[in-house]
Amino acid sequence: MNEKRATNFVLVGVGGQGTLLASNILAEVGLAAGYDVKKSEVHGMAQRGGSVITHVRWHPDQVFSPLVGRGEADILLSFEKMEAIRFAEFLKPGGTAVVNEMAVVPVTVSAGGAQYPEDQSLQQVFGALGAGVIMVPGEKLAREAGNVKAANVVLLGAISRLLPLPEEVWWECLSQRIPPKFLDLNRTAFASGLAMVPAAQS
Repeated sequence: MNEKRATNFVLVGVGGQGTLLASNILAEVGLAAGYDVKKSEVHGMAQRGGSVITHVRWHPDQVFSPLVGRGEADILLSFEKMEAIRFAEFLKPGGTAVVNEMAVVPVTVSAGGAQYPEDQSLQQVFGALGAGVIMVPGEKLAREAGNVKAANVVLLGAISRLLPLPEEVWWECLSQRIPPKFLDLNRTAFASGLAMVPAAQS
């Protein structure tokens, strides 16, 4: 992360996946680390399982706009595979997509009128953009930690490896959001997501 420019994040998913909570925590982490932070949310049809997209921007001095332009995102965090493809154009060349290995099959596919893209298509889309892809089995790891709802914490753990901040900063912000009885579970979830990203990626 270049300390002289903004670091841009785009988070995408469908309603009910915890995308907005993850974006709030990401913004709080940036503030705790001393960055100026701006965040913008587009809920869409979130209550009906539609797309949710959030922009988060960190800057060491000042963020003037909360919006990330197409081709400007350093990190695309997607909670669902089709949403990753839908919003791939936000990633810049050299950026990284962290994608949850989850498929929320839309009605057009389940009714037989369309086909859900294969993982190979996802790799091709990001490859054509000159961006990297890291696939994370969010629900699987969260279930192993003790609660499938902790998948968003698994994904935050994964992107934490891509940013030069100590784990303590992340955990300070997470612990303010998580009830005490779920802290150990979520600590395990965070660690499992972090372990999915090779150290060379950081």
